[in-house]
Amino acid sequence: MSRYRILSFDGGGIRGLLTATLLERLEAARPGFLAKADFCAGVSTGGIIALGMAAGLPPSTVVDLYESKAGVVFADSVLDDIRDLGRLTGAEYSNANLKRELEARFGSMTLGDLPKKVLIASFDLDNEASGPGSVRSWKPKFFHNFPGPDADADDRAVDVALRTSAAPTYFPVYQGYVDGGVATNNPSMCALAQAIDAGTGGQPLDDIVMLSFGTGFNPRYLAGEESDWGLLQWARPVFDIILDGSTGVADYQCARLLSARYHRLNPILPGPIGLDDISQVPLLKQIGEQTDLTSTLDWLSRQYMVDATDASRSG
Repeated sequence: MSRYRILSFDGGGIRGLLTATLLERLEAARPGFLAKADFCAGVSTGGIIALGMAAGLPPSTVVDLYESKAGVVFADSVLDDIRDLGRLTGAEYSNANLKRELEARFGSMTLGDLPKKVLIASFDLDNEASGPGSVRSWKPKFFHNFPGPDADADDRAVDVALRTSAAPTYFPVYQGYVDGGVATNNPSMCALAQAIDAGTGGQPLDDIVMLSFGTGFNPRYLAGEESDWGLLQWARPVFDIILDGSTGVADYQCARLLSARYHRLNPILPGPIGLDDISQVPLLKQIGEQTDLTSTLDWLSRQYMVDATDASRSG
């Protein structure tokens, strides 16, 4: 028996800086923990981080992407606002700058070139199914480089990163795909399913350990026990509810299935931080640098950095 180590990364836009900063600190405190990972899963901004970790990029490179390029990626213009009527008839931002920054880091690398296995969640707006018995519809799509007939090994990492992070109203649809967060903003349960599936990962459940990264718990709520809202009032809150709700469900499921072999790191934010709120970059970096990692480092020592035999002896 041996450990099969999974790193899972939530979506959250600019809050990915918090995740990247935590990764940098954990690697410094437990050198080699990233190299030990067998499988990285991510969605949206977490998909970009997962691809970076699977490619062997140092966390500092990812931190720099958020710190030095956030203003470029989330750059808007008066002309674009006029053309899109704000955000009513078009996405808030172009994805051209993000694509350029991703290409600078991943080049022409494909999923098959990555030294680690990946699972990246996105959402296909049109499966273009045709023929007898087929149903044309939208559906979740999980890009991966596991062996098999449905592998996406030939897809460029840059293209997959843009497909998973095309958040509706923030970025335009990319190659027919939008942000995987519309289906699941926490890919940990999807990663677990992929890992134990006999046709892909084929891993015994008892061998799996997982470290799940959130992008900060956003303290949001809606007051009013009998609110009578319609489309106008629910338009934006319901998107945030779906993102936060799916995150909690996956956390609950993985905690029950993996027990002590699962750990979730998701610091509480002092207030809501939007996906594109680049003014909060210094605060996110500060939270990442000041978060108490004692319990996470202890878990890494007891469950992640050891083999299965040593872990069973330590409890």
